Amino acid sequence: MQKEFWDERFSVEEYIYGEEPSEWFRQIIDGMKPGRILIPGAGEGRDAVYAAKLGWEVYAFDQSEAGRNKAMKLAEKHKVAIHYIVTDAAEYDPGKNQFDLITMVFFHLPSDFRSDFHTKLIQWLRPGGTVLIEAFHLRQLNNTSGGPKNPDLLITANHLANDFKLIEITENLELTVELNEGTHHHGQAEVVRFTGIKRN
Repeated sequence: MQKEFWDERFSVEEYIYGEEPSEWFRQIIDGMKPGRILIPGAGEGRDAVYAAKLGWEVYAFDQSEAGRNKAMKLAEKHKVAIHYIVTDAAEYDPGKNQFDLITMVFFHLPSDFRSDFHTKLIQWLRPGGTVLIEAFHLRQLNNTSGGPKNPDLLITANHLANDFKLIEITENLELTVELNEGTHHHGQAEVVRFTGIKRN
């Protein structure tokens, strides 16, 4: 999806995915020791701000200037600091062994780029670091609860198992869940939830 699409979508005053973090992201990060986190495709900043409130050093990026503006406004509201830049995923390169946690929540990537980007995530993780992904499954095409209508932007657990075979996969589940995240993620949804640990 293009920058113009997301700038237009995020230009409204309301937080279209809500101001609260992804519920699954909240469940996982609440039990973790704070460190340095990267959030690609950070959008309006709901997960980034929540992580900062827990004491994480937050780095985030998105291609949408409008998304960043709303994220920074949300961070100011909660009196936390986040490092958020506007860039394309193909251009971002923080260097190796930088993050204790990398989390992507509904960050839609085309199949011809996705595997290479996932390989980069592994390189950016520190040894012992965790990658956390929540994404819409291919079956989400049958639902009206959110997500892209282009099947090339949807995934399965097998896709993630192949992309992350070099790390220890601790969870990789295809689930039917109920979303209640603003006006654009609402209702029954088909998702994949993945966690993996880079052991060395």
